[in-house]
Amino acid sequence: MGTGVSKNADGGCNGGEEREESLDQAGGQLYVSLKMENYKLKGELIPHVYGSVPLVGSWDSSKAISMERESASMWELSFVVPPNHETLDFKFLLKPKHGNMPCIVEEGPNRLFTGGTLQGDARLALFKLDSEEVLEHRVFIKADRVSPFDLAASWRAYQENLRPSTVRGIPDVSINSAPATGLENGSLASLELDLEHYVVPAPSTSANSGMVYAANLAENPWSLTTARVLNDGSGSVSQFKDSGISVDQPASIKEMEVIKPDPQKVYSGSGMVESKSVGSFSSLQKADGHRGLFVDRGVGSPRLVKSSSSSAFSFDLKLNTETKNSIPAAAGAVAAGAIADQMLGPKEDRHLAIVLVGLPARGKTFTAVKLTRYLRWLGHDTKHFNVGKYRRLKHGANQSADFFRSDNPEGIEARNEVAALAMDDMIAWMQEGGQVGIFDATNTTRSRRNMLMKMAEGKCKIIFLETICNDERIIERNIRLKIQQSPDYAEEADFEAGLRDFRSRLANYEKVYEPVEEGSYIKMIDMVSGHGGQIQVNNISGYLPGRIVFFLVNTHLTPRPILLTRHGESCDNVRGRIGGDSVLSDAGELYSKKLANFIEKRLKSERAASIWTSTLQRTIITASPIAGFPKIQWRALDEINAGVCDGMTYEEIKKNMPEEYEARKKDKLRYRYPRGESYLDVIQRLEPVIIELERQRAPVVVISHQAVLRALYAYFADRPLKEIPHIEVPLHTIIEIKMGVTGVQEKRYKLMD
Repeated sequence: MGTGVSKNADGGCNGGEEREESLDQAGGQLYVSLKMENYKLKGELIPHVYGSVPLVGSWDSSKAISMERESASMWELSFVVPPNHETLDFKFLLKPKHGNMPCIVEEGPNRLFTGGTLQGDARLALFKLDSEEVLEHRVFIKADRVSPFDLAASWRAYQENLRPSTVRGIPDVSINSAPATGLENGSLASLELDLEHYVVPAPSTSANSGMVYAANLAENPWSLTTARVLNDGSGSVSQFKDSGISVDQPASIKEMEVIKPDPQKVYSGSGMVESKSVGSFSSLQKADGHRGLFVDRGVGSPRLVKSSSSSAFSFDLKLNTETKNSIPAAAGAVAAGAIADQMLGPKEDRHLAIVLVGLPARGKTFTAVKLTRYLRWLGHDTKHFNVGKYRRLKHGANQSADFFRSDNPEGIEARNEVAALAMDDMIAWMQEGGQVGIFDATNTTRSRRNMLMKMAEGKCKIIFLETICNDERIIERNIRLKIQQSPDYAEEADFEAGLRDFRSRLANYEKVYEPVEEGSYIKMIDMVSGHGGQIQVNNISGYLPGRIVFFLVNTHLTPRPILLTRHGESCDNVRGRIGGDSVLSDAGELYSKKLANFIEKRLKSERAASIWTSTLQRTIITASPIAGFPKIQWRALDEINAGVCDGMTYEEIKKNMPEEYEARKKDKLRYRYPRGESYLDVIQRLEPVIIELERQRAPVVVISHQAVLRALYAYFADRPLKEIPHIEVPLHTIIEIKMGVTGVQEKRYKLMD
């Protein structure tokens, strides 16, 4: 007992193909409600479900999933599966409320659930309490197809104490078809043909990291720039006692593989899943089948479990990429982000070291920079330590390929020395209060990684992040960027000579490269291309590691612009009132037409672009003249909620609520309006928007509000949290953020005063 039953390659039998095919083509997933009813349940016995890997993950009764009480006599377990899911093999059991034993398993054969229906004859669930007494339960099952939007909205509704998930009748995320008509009175708002005419200087703290070599953004080497230089110049590493980390560890999943499809073949907007034990997400799909399962314990406690027939976790939502309104990947991000924020409780109170592993020119440093920026924006104290920066400071930047040879003991000792210095600095920083350290180096040998793990014992948890790329075209591009940008070749006038030297260096690393197989690790395989790939996860558990996996699953290097702009001037702007939902002033109406003209010119060759607005009418009206692009309304993009101060001027707040006025003035970041929000609250609700912006491969125009755009801009510009409330985001100005392999670049356009 306990072996899962898998579907055959043809997708099943008994006429199920047509039903499954229609569901696949229509999109969405099956929301299954499994119920048991009994009016005479005795004592403290709670109904549970246990079974094969696709449903529960174990036939161990101690790991059974509890059903939730729906009424005095009804118990329910709800979950979400793809339409052509594997056969789910399970049974019911009764367990005491305060303990695991003794368990009473239902009589009869296993129950099989396939294609939204329970197989076999309908039967009661019979539990033999003793030799004479038998307890009977009626069993009900219902399966409905739902879209990712429904999942997102239902989760948000639950978050808000089961209130309807709408604002002024508008869902959390909704999509409008692209208008068929052109601009009205477009001539009144025409732009110069040359868009450069409207370019204005970006602030000195802009997001132009693309102009800087990524490694130079890393932390400055403490040990080599202060009095903390190690006395022992031999490169030896201090030994630490194996004290371990005294933290309650949740159950971990030993092997997990996420298959990332080619976006040209598989729709990217599937629902996402988070593991309660792993804290990781799979928004990704495998074209040949469904292996993953989202289990909602009545109110949405999810688990990601593993198939008995495969180590892959995946969802497959096959939609035609040409379908109109194919943008709704946003909804999946909302659902996943909401689950991530709520399901795992308080953040871990421990230190985490993300140790990069991989050959040169595989995107390690770029990944480190993006991950550092993301975690900082979420409020985690994070620093990026680049060992190459230490090496150049300690041994100079003009080392030839011979320095990196495996048969050069002096070179090996020197490189281990700077790695130890960087690791020592990172641990010292953590002991002073730092939370997440990103350790950026090749770390391609097991002996190097063992050295780092020994140094970290009892001080921080190490997770290896290995980047693997098999695309020769991408590798060649990265090599050439390395020669152009790296300080290692700054003094090499001959580009071809630098290219030959770097290829020799790469060959030296390839000779001794040992892929990660030890400890906790995340492997990113062919993820940088933006055309599919895999993420493999081993022995990962906890809140932050799950957050990191979620981010890495959804990020890529495809260059595309993101345009940020506030709505046109509103009537409340003119009156100086905050919040509200007023219409546009005459100047705002003019800006909406100028913006439409600008978007038409700027994105004329980008027909896959989309327009995102909040659900407030001033952003919707601003976007209304824009033709030819789908429009998505996000409630997450609504202006900061001013609570009881909504509709007031700051002078009125100062006069009538002086304590609130002073509290806000003292700390705008953390100040929360009475019955309203703080900037930190806004950042939290914007995380699914950030994830979806990272996922997008086409341009996105975000029309939103000042506080929201400050928070979004701070993410791309890597600005400290404390600066967010003071970032300048003027009206009638477009901030263009260009994301790509070389980093983030910014350009600003001012269309009118």
